[in-house]
Amino acid sequence: MTVASPSHPTQQAFPVASVRSDFPILKELVYGKPLIYLDNGATTHKPHCVIDRITNFYSKEYGTVRRGVYALSMGATDAFNHTRNAVAQFINAPSVDDIIFVSGATEAINLVAHSYGLPFIGKGDAVLITEMEHHANTVPWQLLCQRTGAELRVIPLKDSGELDLTTLDTLLSDNVKLLAVTHLANSLGTINPIKELIDKAHAVGAVVLVDGAQSAPHLAVDVQALDCDFYCFSGHKVYGPTGVGVLYAKRALQEAMMPYQSGGDMIAVVDTVNGTTFAEPPAKFEAGTPAIASVVALAPALEYLTSLGLDAIAAHEADLLAYATEQLNTIEGLTIIGQAKHKASLISFVVDGAHPLDIGTMLDQDGIAIRTGHHCAQPVMRRYGVSATARLSVGIYNTREDIDVFKASLSRVLTILR
Repeated sequence: MTVASPSHPTQQAFPVASVRSDFPILKELVYGKPLIYLDNGATTHKPHCVIDRITNFYSKEYGTVRRGVYALSMGATDAFNHTRNAVAQFINAPSVDDIIFVSGATEAINLVAHSYGLPFIGKGDAVLITEMEHHANTVPWQLLCQRTGAELRVIPLKDSGELDLTTLDTLLSDNVKLLAVTHLANSLGTINPIKELIDKAHAVGAVVLVDGAQSAPHLAVDVQALDCDFYCFSGHKVYGPTGVGVLYAKRALQEAMMPYQSGGDMIAVVDTVNGTTFAEPPAKFEAGTPAIASVVALAPALEYLTSLGLDAIAAHEADLLAYATEQLNTIEGLTIIGQAKHKASLISFVVDGAHPLDIGTMLDQDGIAIRTGHHCAQPVMRRYGVSATARLSVGIYNTREDIDVFKASLSRVLTILR
């Protein structure tokens, strides 16, 4: 997706007024002022359908899953399985058995680093990441390489906020066993050429993990078309509950991988003398009692996004991003960090003479929520010579009016700070 021209309106009317009415928190006041929520890259708010599902489940349906023969347990198991099917449809996975429930994208990446990385990556091998990764897609691979003696390689960033793919032929040699790359960069908004990267990695025999934490709420995802080996995202970023995330993994890889955690439900037979055999995937990777209510309530979140249409969401947010870019570019001394040709959902910026933390703190007094700091992407900050940025990130319930209020408040704040 390319950011729309500021003078070019959204092609498809988006029912933003109706969407806003579905989110009760938007009716709340912050310091007596209407909430303008522009921190969707960190987490998203929840529509009535998600809140009601959690409430109804706990008050009328709650039971443990996969273990009981009584009505509550069987009903909860059905609801749990419904979500696995909803996830498979949302990302077009070939089978519901390719979907593993985890606590979030961070656990998903750690699962792959442990269960695939430790057995199949060793001394003389290499793992390839990029300079724009979230810490959650950097540190697990650093630890893996420290433990195994493998080499960690990094695709560098260009000034534009795009990957410098001229280095790829050198970095992506035959000893690279895994490429871990973000689909949409959380600190820059860059949309990476994921399909191209996957194809080139596969050509040298590497598997590919795609961090979809930022892309899943904003872009239509088709894991079969991408042909990625692993894809992960978090529930709380797709307007769903906290405490649940998804790892898509190809079946052949799941069968070859060792369990990440052990305990109940991931076993077939436990014998204290002859050892343990494990359940078939995905149960093999879902030890213990899961976050049942969070998993159950993830389904309505994904179904809600699907009902709006991911292409319509992308167009609505592209219009907001282009409009916000146009407005910010009129502010003297403001620099946008990351101006890739293909962007979505967010803008990071710095302003001469104003620290991002001060900007965020003072905007909050006007009811405006943005994110400030290094965004768990310190290598990106270091690349651009800054310690932190201010970041606004849009979602399905944001409007151009939100951007206008934000700009007016930011301009007032800057007259005080500078």
